Amino acid sequence: MTDQAVLDELQEALDEAFQGRDRVAMREVYARVSAHVHIPADMLAHLNEVPEGSYSREEMAEAINDVIRRRGEQDSLGLLSIPRQRPVEETAAAERAVADDTPLESLNPPQNPPDDGQAPEFREPGA
Repeated sequence: MTDQAVLDELQEALDEAFQGRDRVAMREVYARVSAHVHIPADMLAHLNEVPEGSYSREEMAEAINDVIRRRGEQDSLGLLSIPRQRPVEETAAAERAVADDTPLESLNPPQNPPDDGQAPEFREPGA
């Protein structure tokens, strides 16, 4: 199997793992990928180097690409394509919000907390 075919198979396995979900635990991704018989053991070893945790589809692809780069295999193996970030309206969380009559604005919290004048004062240590 060519390196590109392996990456394509890995992309397909990742798509299956994340289908309908925004975040997936690394162990679930590994289980899904290992179920694909055309993905060789050395590619599964790449997944072993990804830290445990919950990932979005984009974060998972970038974490796997980081492993490939760390190993210096980006020229020979290639990199996974990073899917475009979807607008919040297209996510599973948005579908749940609509079903629950939750305003979509609640899915986009403000980037900066409101300035209410209650910021803590900075003091030098020992002062």
